Amino acid sequence: MMADDIYLDPTRESFDAFKALPRDVPINMLNLLRFRTDAEYPADHPNGQQNWTGARAYEEYGKTSGPIFKRVGGTIVWRGKMESMLIGPDDKQWDTSFIARYPNSGAFLEMITDPEYKKAVVNRQAAVQTSRLIRFGEIDGPDGFG
Repeated sequence: MMADDIYLDPTRESFDAFKALPRDVPINMLNLLRFRTDAEYPADHPNGQQNWTGARAYEEYGKTSGPIFKRVGGTIVWRGKMESMLIGPDDKQWDTSFIARYPNSGAFLEMITDPEYKKAVVNRQAAVQTSRLIRFGEIDGPDGFG
């Protein structure tokens, strides 16, 4: 994987664009994740001594960030495992995908600025080789493709 294919944290520009969107409407965040074979923790982090896989480090992230996610009103509305790339580049494979729903973007911002979340996110950074996090708003209208 080339360095320009690695996405772990938002850029300043993408985060500013996120914050400029309406904050008082429900949002859905599509998460696409590819894990490292072996988790990569900072040298001084206690979990670095565990010899965890990336998937195991992400489980730890879920355990430690989950209570904060729930407290701000977050829910997982869909979770799946990639089976096949039907349209798109064959080299983009994801170990897991899910949609996290927040009551509003303020709830997401509250979560990521929480001091306990900031401790928990070290597990995500150790676990993930690359990711995509895409905010979706909701569209009113009839069912169907139109």
